[in-house]
Amino acid sequence: MALHSAQKGRLMAVIGDEDTCTGFLLGGIGELNKKREPNFLVVDKNTSMVEIEEGFRGFLKRDDIAIVLINQTIAEMIRHVIDSHTEPIPAVLEIPSKDAPYDATKDSILRRAKGMFSSEDFR
Repeated sequence: MALHSAQKGRLMAVIGDEDTCTGFLLGGIGELNKKREPNFLVVDKNTSMVEIEEGFRGFLKRDDIAIVLINQTIAEMIRHVIDSHTEPIPAVLEIPSKDAPYDATKDSILRRAKGMFSSEDFR
């Protein structure tokens, strides 16, 4: 089943702190593609911004990734790269970490989505 969903572009990728990635891996999202590349990136204090940017861009290029989950604190570090991603797939979702709650005002994807609709669209 996992191979089938990988071929259909149904994988989630995770960029997060160790606790976030571990939680998702325990939930069963861990996969390696044909090139033996994982669908997660654990970010710690020694991870450079360049490594995070390269990991994010790498997930965007993969045709087996449909959703990229990223801790919002990490997303803030590479906001310029996230803002430049305009394709619907893979979708980029910012999530909280145990150290920092989610702040909707910082989520550029959410702000962009809100800009697509007016309040009259929801009446």
